[in-house]
Amino acid sequence: MTLLNCLLSAWYGLPFVSKDNTLVSTINGTGAVIETIYVFIFLIYAPKKEKVKIFGIFSCVLAVFGTVALVSLFALHGNARKLFCGLAATVFSIIMYASPLSIMRLVIKTKSVEFMPFFLSLFVFLCGTSWFVYGLIGRDPFVAIPNGFGCALGTLQLILYFIYCGNKGEKSGDAEKDEKMVEMKDEEKKKQNVVNGKQDLQV
Repeated sequence: MTLLNCLLSAWYGLPFVSKDNTLVSTINGTGAVIETIYVFIFLIYAPKKEKVKIFGIFSCVLAVFGTVALVSLFALHGNARKLFCGLAATVFSIIMYASPLSIMRLVIKTKSVEFMPFFLSLFVFLCGTSWFVYGLIGRDPFVAIPNGFGCALGTLQLILYFIYCGNKGEKSGDAEKDEKMVEMKDEEKKKQNVVNGKQDLQV
């Protein structure tokens, strides 16, 4: 979602789509390059099943971006082009910012911030806030609205972090099972070592 957001926002910031938005285009273009590198690193090292899944999503991302770019380039002009690209960028920016909601739910459920790193939450807040202010100053609703949403979600993440950062949290059932399995294996190894030691002594 971050890759798609960066691609659409970079396209929206181009001069033939919206004027005086060079910063939007260059910064999101850089973000798109970084996110593409992240995706390729994931595809290299992920298990085969995950590779297929992420490659499919990656293909969908490129298809959506390609469709928006081609439609805006050949079918729309002037304000209609800006409106279409701006709406697309806004929708997927909101989806990007909303993607950590499942993590926030997990934090509340487990009362632990193990799966929500502080610096990620902090920079979501800072990024959303800075672009929100930029959009207000430039009177650009397609920049201000989604990033205002991001600013609010970033604030909620930080609040949750400070509420639960001192808690060890409740371990999930899978984690508890894994720990029990490890303990049982360790016990089995110890017993086997004792048996082997006794056999050596008898020999």
